[in-house]
Amino acid sequence: MSTFKPLDPLLHSQLRLAVMSLLIGLEEADFTFLKEKTQSTAGNLSVQLDKLEKAGYISIEKSFRGKRPLTTCRISQVGVRAFEDYVENLKNYIS
Repeated sequence: MSTFKPLDPLLHSQLRLAVMSLLIGLEEADFTFLKEKTQSTAGNLSVQLDKLEKAGYISIEKSFRGKRPLTTCRISQVGVRAFEDYVENLKNYIS
């Protein structure tokens, strides 16, 4: 019998897990892309991105594209490791 390791509560949220799942395979993604792919509201996504950034899992860069604001997200090495650990621990629950 395998030992059940705790799942990272930060990544156990559906929206935060979706964001991390998208970012793990991309160099970067803008806010609009993440909003469309996760089908979330702008307000909820903004709150969840802030939580991931505060944990050091992602970095957020705010700039402008022309006169329009542009928010770009990138997964950090800490985030990659946390995501990989989460997936590995989750495998123990389903195997």
